Amino acid sequence: MKSAVETLNPTRVRLTVEVPFEELKDSLDAAYKKINQQVTVKGFRKGKIPARVIDQRFGRGAVLEEAVNDALPKFYTEAVNEADLNPLGQPEVDITELKDGELLAFTAEVDVRPEIEIPDYSGIEVEVDAIEVSEEDIEKSVEQLRGRFASTKDVERAATEGDVVTLDLEAKVDGEVLPDGVASDVSYTIGSGELLDGIDEAVKGLEAGGEATFTSQLKGGSAEGKDAEVTVKVTKVSARELPELDDEFAQMASEFDTLEELKADSRTRLENMKQYDQATQAQERVLEKLLELVEVPIPEKLLADEVQTRKHNLEHHQLGQMGLTIEKYLEFQGKTVEEFDAETSEQAIKGIKTQFVLDALVNKEKLGVNQEELTEHLMRRAQSSGMSPDQFAQAVVEGGQVPMLVGEVARGKALAVVVEAAKVTDTNGEVVDLSDDEDEAETAAETAETAEAAVEADADEAEVKGDEAK
Repeated sequence: MKSAVETLNPTRVRLTVEVPFEELKDSLDAAYKKINQQVTVKGFRKGKIPARVIDQRFGRGAVLEEAVNDALPKFYTEAVNEADLNPLGQPEVDITELKDGELLAFTAEVDVRPEIEIPDYSGIEVEVDAIEVSEEDIEKSVEQLRGRFASTKDVERAATEGDVVTLDLEAKVDGEVLPDGVASDVSYTIGSGELLDGIDEAVKGLEAGGEATFTSQLKGGSAEGKDAEVTVKVTKVSARELPELDDEFAQMASEFDTLEELKADSRTRLENMKQYDQATQAQERVLEKLLELVEVPIPEKLLADEVQTRKHNLEHHQLGQMGLTIEKYLEFQGKTVEEFDAETSEQAIKGIKTQFVLDALVNKEKLGVNQEELTEHLMRRAQSSGMSPDQFAQAVVEGGQVPMLVGEVARGKALAVVVEAAKVTDTNGEVVDLSDDEDEAETAAETAETAEAAVEADADEAEVKGDEAK
C-alpha cells in the first residue's frame, strides 16, 4: 500500500491511498463467504456456491463493493498511522479507481488536530479576590441555619413579609377557568418568589378569609406564557418563629456546645469556601491568559458539530426539563437568535481551544494519569451525577468513556502546572500560593471541563464505517 498526505489547511488533510489488488484477497474471501450465507442457488448447498457462480448470478461488482467496504477502514487506519495523524471525526472517502485484479485507489479528507506551539507561560500574572470573611457573613450563615429550625404558629392578623400562608388559587385566561388552573391548600412563604409574579403584593395585608385578584404571566401548564387573572384566597396565616440564638440552639443545630464555637466553625467553613472559589477564579483567569498566548486554528466541521451539540443539549435536555422552548428562553434572556448563535459559537470555540491547548500541554510536560487520580476523579464525577461510584464506573466502562475521563484528569493536571508557574495576587496585593492545595489538579480539571463543556472530539474515535465508504 502507498499513501501520501496533502495539507489542505492547518486543520484538514487529504490522504491519497493506492492498494495493490492482492491486498484485497482476505476481504474478497470474506465477501464471497458472506454472500454465500445470504443467497440460495439451485443445485448448490447453502454456503457451498463457487465464486464463479456468484459472479455470474449476482455480478462481480456486488462482490467488489462488499470487499472494498470491508477493507477500507483497515487501509484508512494504516494510512493515518503511517502519516502520524490525529484525525477528528469521520473522513470523507472517495474511491477514485477500482480496477479488478489490479488496483484500488481512494482519497480520504479528514479534520486533524492542529500543531500547537505552547509558548513560555511562566510570565502569566492574574489578580483574584481576597479571602475575607466579615461578621456580617458569619451572621448570615448562622441565620440561614436558624431558619431551618424555625417553627410556625397560626396568627389572627394580616399577612406580612416572611409569613407562611395557606392559599386557594384560581387562574382564568380570557374569562375561562383553566383545567389545571385551580389549586387548594398551597403553602407559600411570602417573599420567597416561589410562586407567581405579583402574588406577594396580592396577599400582603390579607387576613385568613381574605382574597385578592391580580394578573400574572403563567410559568407553566396548559397556558404557559399567557397572562392570567389569578384569584387568591388566604385560608390561614402562620408566623415563623425562630429559635433564640444561644448555646441551647448551638447544641440543637450542631455538634458544638456553645454559640461561639458554632460561629467559629461557620467562619472556618466560609473561609474554606472562599479559598475554593479563589482557587477556581485563579484557574479560570490563568486559563484565559494562556489561551490569549496561543494561536489555535479551529476545524470548521468540528466547530459546526460542537455548536449543534450545544444547541441540542440546551433545547432538548436543560430547557426540556424546565418545560421551556428555545423561543421562550431567548425571550427571558432578552436575546435575539443572532445573539444566541454568536454566543454559542464563541463558547464552542473557547471549549475546543481549551481542549487542544491543554492536550498539547499534557504532551509537552509528559503528564500521565495514575489509577489513584483516575479513581478520585471518577468518585467526584459520580457524586455530581447523582449516581453511586459503582453505577457511574459501570456506565463509563460500558460507554467506552474511560479515555475521556483520563483526558479530563490529564488536562486538569496541565492547567495546574500553568497555575503553579503563574503569579497570582489578591486584591489586597498579597501573593496567593496555590501549590499546597491538595485538590488543585482536581479543581483545575473541573475548571477545564467547564470551559470545554460538550467538546467530544477525540482522535481515538475516528474510523470509517462500511456504509459510509460506499
